[in-house]
This record gives sequence, structure tokens and C-alpha cells, in this order.
Amino acid sequence: MALNVSVVSPEESLFEGEASFVRAETVEGEIGILAGHTPLLAQLVDCEVKITNSSGSDELIHIAGGFMTVKDDKVIILAEETLESEEST
Repeated sequence: MALNVSVVSPEESLFEGEASFVRAETVEGEIGILAGHTPLLAQLVDCEVKITNSSGSDELIHIAGGFMTVKDDKVIILAEETLESEEST
């Protein structure tokens, strides 16, 4: 099973696609999302969002806070703004 992930800021779409894992930092600490995760609404702090895409590569997106929702294997991250451009490792 895969996650359907969208990361957007007011200026642009930063990531759209399938992933096996998403990691971000909430106001309560770091969280990792896998397929089948329970529904969630979380406030994000300035952090590096890590998305392991369907090919196994990691996408790193630096954001300056925002919100994340998780429901039915769909992850939506609404970033207040990006701190740096997207990188692949």
C-alpha cells in the first residue's frame, strides 16, 4: 500500500505523488506516517519534511510551519512557506 501525498505552499505545489513514508515535526514532536495510519490533524513547526517516494528515493522539503492532515492513506501538508527548494537524495 502507498500513501497519496500532497505538499503545497501558498506559492506552489512542492510535491504530488505516491510515497511509502512521510516524516515531519509537529508542535508535539516528530511523527512518521505509513500506510494505514489513523486519521490525524497536526500543526507543524519549522522542519524538514522527508518523503520516501515510491521508487525509494527521499525528497526533502524545508518548510516554515504549517498543517498536516492524514486520512484514508492521503497525506496533505499545507506549508506556510518553504525555506529552501526541494532536494532529492
